[in-house]
Order: sequence, then structure tokens, then C-alpha cells
Amino acid sequence: MSNNNEQLHRNNTNKCVPDVDPNYVPWGHFKAVQSVLESGLFAPTLVTGLSGNGKTTMIEQVCAKTKRELFRVNITVDTDEDDLFGGFRLVNGETVWQDGPVVEAMERGAVLLLDEFDLGSSKMMCLQPVMEGKGVYLKKINRMVRPAPGFCIFLTSNTKGKGSDDGRFIGTNVQSEAFLDRISFCFEQDYAPKATEKRILATMMRSLDARGPHGRKIYDEGFIDHLVTWGAATREGFEKGANDEVISTRRLVDICKAYAILGCKKTAISLTLARFDRDTSEALYTLYTKFDPSVSPAQEAPVDSSNQIKEEDA
Repeated sequence: MSNNNEQLHRNNTNKCVPDVDPNYVPWGHFKAVQSVLESGLFAPTLVTGLSGNGKTTMIEQVCAKTKRELFRVNITVDTDEDDLFGGFRLVNGETVWQDGPVVEAMERGAVLLLDEFDLGSSKMMCLQPVMEGKGVYLKKINRMVRPAPGFCIFLTSNTKGKGSDDGRFIGTNVQSEAFLDRISFCFEQDYAPKATEKRILATMMRSLDARGPHGRKIYDEGFIDHLVTWGAATREGFEKGANDEVISTRRLVDICKAYAILGCKKTAISLTLARFDRDTSEALYTLYTKFDPSVSPAQEAPVDSSNQIKEEDA
């Protein structure tokens, strides 16, 4: 390493270990991912599934539990060799080489997470030797980098690197089979089962109560049941082709947060649905009212979120 990178290494030792989330509920492939990480074997592992079901968070929390450094790289179509391996940067008026996240992870025996890797272009092929667990030659500075013991790779995606035909994951690209063949195995992650999702929301609500936003107490088992049942119904409808959108676990958590902030279930649900188009938002809201009669029907739900808050405050 250069003197600059050696100092960076010393300053950042252990600082790349993710924080433990006290509200995280382990489920699904958590133990299997932990086993991969602790095995000491190099096996690039893909976790794939629909958005908002906890793929990235699971990997982060496994690293937090095992106290492993994690270098997360969010892949885009513009991600290239310079972003991944490093390049020359202007520091204090001088041009110096700075290692990229892949090199840092390799030399520190850390975990490399290629998040949403299927958004990448053919430039991802520069990772071929890394995906094989071999060293990589940095031609710009005439330096060979070899992985330290413990180095491993996880990848996440929504499409398994095969692209998206229905437009749900626009921007994803078909990845080279040569790259995909270097992935050792794949965990397919669905949304959490109802019982698990209830625990996730219950833990979140208790946490929000403990922090006491505006002094409100929001823990409500009935509300949790309604939210989870509603989410499951949207996913079942999506699988049958009855609707084009689903309510993810992430969105249910966001509803809990909005409820803690604003103190109104109707407002919390409406605001978190506002990212969808009007017809979809109203349809999803109407579906929720079928499970929770205490919330007014969709036609009574305000459409303008700014007016909605004023009405609730009035």
C-alpha cells in the first residue's frame, strides 16, 4: 500500500463493521448467510428477490453480528473499474492513488457487497478474477492485489442478472453468463411469513414508543394484524395477476413511522401510498379498509397529502 492508503487503513480499521440494529428480526436465510460468512470458504453468494424484503439488511446484520467489516458498493450502469478498484484522486493539491472498495475489502479480508449488481453494465467484467477468489492486477500503478483470508463476496439483485421484461425494475441489465457462472449459489428470498412480519412491525412499534415521537404511543396489535394481512393480500394478488403493485415489508415499516410522527392511521397509510399513481393508490387503500373497518373508505380519504395533514390537525 502507499503511505496514504496505509494511513487510511489504520484510521478505518473496524470502522466498516455495520452497527447492530437492536430492532432487527432475523429470519429466512439469515443463519445460512451467516454460515457462508463463517465457513472461511470463498463462495460468491447471490441473494435475490423482490424489493423491500430485507436482502441487503440481512447481509449487513450478519456482518454486524459476526463483527465483520462490510464494504457495500451500490452498482449502477456507470460503475466501472475506477469506481471498484480505485484511481488517482486530487488530495491537497497532489494527485495520489486511492484504493477502491474492492481492493480495500480484498486486502482487509472483509466482506464485499455488490448491491443491485444487475444494474451494472459489461464493465462489471473487470471483476472476473475477483469473483474467482484470485488476485487482481492494478495496471495503472503496477501492483498485484491478492485477497486476504476471510475475503468473501455477496451480491443482491431483483432479477438474478437476467434483466426485467415487465418494466418493474427498469435499468436492470442482462449480465454476462461468464460473470453469472462465477456465482457459487443463490438464495431466493420472498417476503417474510405473516408471523415474522408481525414480529418485525411489533418490534418497530415498541421501539418508536420507547423514543416517544411527540409523546404518542402507537403500539397496536390490531393495527399490526391489519397491516400484515393487507400486505399479504397485495402480494397474493400480484402473483395471480390481479394487481401490479405490492406492499413490501419496508413500506409497512414506513407506515408505522408515519403513524408515530403524524398520529393518524389514515394519514400514515395515504402518505406512504402516495408514491403510486392515483388509481393504484386508491385501490390499495380501498383494499386496506376491507381488513380494517375503523379506517374510512378510499373515497373519503383525502388525495392531496398537504390538505390531508391540515384536515387531521384541524
